[in-house]
Amino acid sequence: MPAPHLRTLTAVALVALLAGVTGCSTDAAPASDAASQPRSGGTLTWAIETEPITLNPHLYAQAKARLLVWNTFESLLSYDQQGKLVPWLATGWQTTPDGRSYTVTLRDKVTFSDGTPFDATAVKANIDKLREPGYAPAVAAVQLRNLDTVEVVDARTVRLTLTNPDVLILDFLASPQGAQVSPKSLREAKNLKAGGVDLAGTGPFVLDRYVPGQELHYKRNPGYDWAPPSATHTGPAYLDGITYRFLKESAVRIGALTSGQVQLIEGVPATDQQLITANPRLRLIRQLNSGSAYSYYFNTSRTPFDDLRVRRAFREAVDVDTVLKAVYRDTAVRAWSVISPSSPLYDKRLDGSYGGNAITANALLDQAGWTRRDADGYRVKDGRRLTVRLVQAAPFVRDRRDVLAQAIQAAVKQSAGIDLKISLVDQGTAQEAFDTNQYEVFDNSRADTDAGAALNLLLHSQGGINRTRVNDPRIDQLLDTGQATADPAGRASIYADLQQRVVVDQALLLPLYAPADQIAASTTVGGVRFEPTAGVPASAYDLWIGN
Repeated sequence: MPAPHLRTLTAVALVALLAGVTGCSTDAAPASDAASQPRSGGTLTWAIETEPITLNPHLYAQAKARLLVWNTFESLLSYDQQGKLVPWLATGWQTTPDGRSYTVTLRDKVTFSDGTPFDATAVKANIDKLREPGYAPAVAAVQLRNLDTVEVVDARTVRLTLTNPDVLILDFLASPQGAQVSPKSLREAKNLKAGGVDLAGTGPFVLDRYVPGQELHYKRNPGYDWAPPSATHTGPAYLDGITYRFLKESAVRIGALTSGQVQLIEGVPATDQQLITANPRLRLIRQLNSGSAYSYYFNTSRTPFDDLRVRRAFREAVDVDTVLKAVYRDTAVRAWSVISPSSPLYDKRLDGSYGGNAITANALLDQAGWTRRDADGYRVKDGRRLTVRLVQAAPFVRDRRDVLAQAIQAAVKQSAGIDLKISLVDQGTAQEAFDTNQYEVFDNSRADTDAGAALNLLLHSQGGINRTRVNDPRIDQLLDTGQATADPAGRASIYADLQQRVVVDQALLLPLYAPADQIAASTTVGGVRFEPTAGVPASAYDLWIGN
């Protein structure tokens, strides 16, 4: 049964705290196209919230960069509208009964935009590059950790042999990290890790201009003829080209759209959605992301979160529903687990099972020895204030997460005397803090198509972004078993046990909300849609300019 909630900080108080939060949310317009029939030609400008850290798909890490990656690069597999894996640059695949070998057949007559043919040798070159020391260590250590060999059977066939059964290898083949880059680019690009105009893919667009801090421009790939089954047409893209402008501030993006400077934007906060829905020349569509929920992860290797009682106290100190209502005005979907509620692996038993009880929070902190308070009302122990540091990397801040952090900061101070320090810094500074273990709270969400892939990165003792620094044999065992299990019901049971372990037993995180994406567009733009399964904005391939 849900724990009794004590409203520790009212919505009214938070609204007052978060000065500048005005307006109200509205329902989204239906996702139908109002731009008549598809037609070719013309160019569009799309204002996006976040500039990518890299344009190399192998090193992709920002959900907000996914719509850019798929313009230029493509993977062997994809997902259809029902969440089923389907071929893309592959024509099919076969698995041996022991689950240790995958033979993948490839499309014919596909070329990279630099003229290099796409074949089995190119696939092997990409995977070999991913396993090269120092190139993509997180991918090599997590997504390819069970890969033994890659064999070119013939020009159109490649075989992957595994050390252990691994159903997530297929999800890797459908991921941006598994996208195919021209072998010539892999050898000759001036700055391969940064990506950019030097990297050629097989996609419907070619990146021909990148002005850091300002914009990206893609031109149509005229020879493109191998769209995935999830696309709404075949052949080259409708658009001659598309420009993506980097406009970080939502008010600037909204202003650019309403004034006609751009035709599409993403990242529309709840407080601005009425500006879109009230305008008959515009429409708004939204969709939940897949993968992991946006959560605060606790660093268990340091004081005070090495104490389970303090981790639980922090969670109880936050009335999540109240802070979400204050920041997102009833448009955010509450998360109760590390997995997004849109995932088939989500365990609904966690709903309402914890949180928002200040009495419990204070009792737990008393038990943990944080019994005294200083002159500012913060708890202290052995002369030390109960301070925890949240480090946010600016390129990953979306959905007003900086404002949400302020709301949580106020809540934990008022209800339990916890001092939450917030640092919004550049990527390099954040990475240094993570590498040197100078943080107590790490915030994250991922839009992986299979939540298992996200959890391997976040919670496995060998995970590439295991910033809780947890090393729990039971968690590793559940993750390994889930990765090796093909039966859907069996996988769901395993990941339910994992969520119980991570969220209930160990309180490794505070789940906050299920990330969603919003696209606002002129009604003259057709083909606006989200990527199946991932729930993030799709590439520009299906876009057209209507009448």
